[in-house]
Amino acid sequence: MTDTSRLLQAYDEQLRTDAETPSAISVTRLGPLRLVTFLGGRGFVTYRDLGGADDAGVRTLVDQAVAHFRADGGITSVEWKTRGHDHAPGLHEALLEHGFVPEEPESIMIGEAAALAVDVPLPDGVTLRRITEEPDVRAMSTMADEVFGDPVSDKHANQLLHRLGLDDGMELWVAEADGEIVTAGRLEPVPDTEFAGVWGGCSRPEWRGRGIYRALTAARARSALALGKTLIHSDSTEYSRPILERYGFVKVSTTTPYAWER
Repeated sequence: MTDTSRLLQAYDEQLRTDAETPSAISVTRLGPLRLVTFLGGRGFVTYRDLGGADDAGVRTLVDQAVAHFRADGGITSVEWKTRGHDHAPGLHEALLEHGFVPEEPESIMIGEAAALAVDVPLPDGVTLRRITEEPDVRAMSTMADEVFGDPVSDKHANQLLHRLGLDDGMELWVAEADGEIVTAGRLEPVPDTEFAGVWGGCSRPEWRGRGIYRALTAARARSALALGKTLIHSDSTEYSRPILERYGFVKVSTTTPYAWER
């Protein structure tokens, strides 16, 4: 088995379970699907595989999943998370027929946590820290909304504060300069697995290319190692993928979210 195959197998076996949705309010099983409800009216669909379903079977699963979320008036949006290595005949077409819109694909990256836990010099005046207090979380969320071009709102911050209240292991890390958050990201240790995830990485454009994101990733990797996690996984944009590749991470597959809004 090649290293890439081994890592993909670990990803499928260890992460494509309820471990993928630690903050779920509820999870309903529909055949191979996990239909997940999160705080704030957000639905999510994930699965280990589609159970060998053919085109007609996949269409039936999509029909039933959409009916489930439409029946819940509190659901305002749904993400169906697809993976490029899945056998899923007709899934793309079935999702489009129900009004789902594919977003940009990302690379599923996996590698050794120890490879990321390196010393990265920071620019003068830039510091790193883990945050837990509400004002810091709201400032981090505002920065992320601005960087991603989204309207600034309390929605993301409220979700993060809910997660912190659950004490499920999630960590929030930021880099600051002159009292302003310039880079941020999450660490998600996955219970009962070898993995921790690095998520939500973003930097203000004027601070990119200075090693700050690499330093923040290294800090999260050191924290993961301290928790006994040996592997890191991330769904990476074309901005962050080369950073992980520099430290020996490999692209094991792709993931494309399909988004639906009521």
